[in-house]
Amino acid sequence: MRSYSTSILAHLFGIIAIIFMLVWLLHYREGIEYDSDFPPRVFNVHPFLMFFGFIFLVGQAILAYHTVPGTHETQKVIHMTLHFIAIILGIVGICAAFKYHDMVDMADVYSLHSWIGIGTFCLFGLQWLFGLTFMIQGSRQSRAALAPWHIAGGRALFYMAICAALTGLMERYTFLKLLPHQRESRLINLTGLAILLFGVFVDMTVTLAHFG
Repeated sequence: MRSYSTSILAHLFGIIAIIFMLVWLLHYREGIEYDSDFPPRVFNVHPFLMFFGFIFLVGQAILAYHTVPGTHETQKVIHMTLHFIAIILGIVGICAAFKYHDMVDMADVYSLHSWIGIGTFCLFGLQWLFGLTFMIQGSRQSRAALAPWHIAGGRALFYMAICAALTGLMERYTFLKLLPHQRESRLINLTGLAILLFGVFVDMTVTLAHFG
């Protein structure tokens, strides 16, 4: 029951974060378009896909074992499928950032945000590949032995992704030279807070379900 309540809160804050981000990008930042000739629109694909396309879907994949009705095998397939979709959309989001840098003649992978983000994404891809390998070929004993490491690693990478998102928002805040009292700056802060709370309640759901 406790994990059910926290899963509802996780979904609530995830949806709030998506709404706040869309308001920010569509109302304040000129829109979202990967093939645009206007660099800011190209860049806006990056934050949207890295949260909705990657972090939000990864959170849903983590919650699948607790929110999706059906057998454990069904939940596992949904878990892996959502992760795969997140990886594909994450690749598009990262490509949008590189494309934007090329359009404005900016250096790549120069900030703490980009270091954390690229590192997390690469490790996440390896985590998914190892998980797929053991799901297909691993014995029951090997899967049972590696499951705690897989779960712990997945939760750590999920928080690393959230850390990348928050540092990215603050980097963009600084780049745009926004003043603290402006509505846009407050919206960015609220978006970051919603993303953080989404992660917190996803993790709480997993923990409470384990001890429930």
